Amino acid sequence: MSEIRILVDADACPVKDEVYRVAFRRGVAVKVVSNMRMRVPDHPLVDRVVVSDKFDAADDWIAEQADANSVVITADILLADRCLKAGALVIGNNGKPFTSASIGSAIATRAIMADLRAGGDQLGGPPTFTKADKSRFLQALDEALVRLAR
Repeated sequence: MSEIRILVDADACPVKDEVYRVAFRRGVAVKVVSNMRMRVPDHPLVDRVVVSDKFDAADDWIAEQADANSVVITADILLADRCLKAGALVIGNNGKPFTSASIGSAIATRAIMADLRAGGDQLGGPPTFTKADKSRFLQALDEALVRLAR
C-alpha cells in the first residue's frame, strides 16, 4: 500500500500555504503539480512536479497518480471526476469536497455555464475567496487525512 499523499493542482490554487501547514503537522507528503516552475517550501515532504505546457498536462499527471491513498486539491471539476473514479478524496480550493454523489451535478452546471458563455452571456468569474473558504478548506483537508489514516 502506498503512503498517504496530497496532490495539488497548483496553477491558480489559493490554498497552497494551508496545504503545507496541514501536511507538515500530519507528516504527509505533498506533490505540487504545475506546468511552470513555482516556489515551494524547501522541505522533505514537498515535491515540485513541473509538467509540460501541453494542454491538461498537469491534470493528466495528477489523474494518473491519484489513488485511494491520495487527497487531490483542485478547482477543476473534470479533474475532480477523474480522481474520484481513481478512488482519491477530492477537495475544492474552497474546502467543499467533490464526491461521487455531487460530481454529476457539478459537471452539468459546468456545461451549462460554458454554453451560456459561448452564447455571449457575461457571467463574471468565480466568487471571491474568503476567510470562511480558507477555514472550511483547512477543516476539510484535516478530516480527509484523518479518514485516510484509519
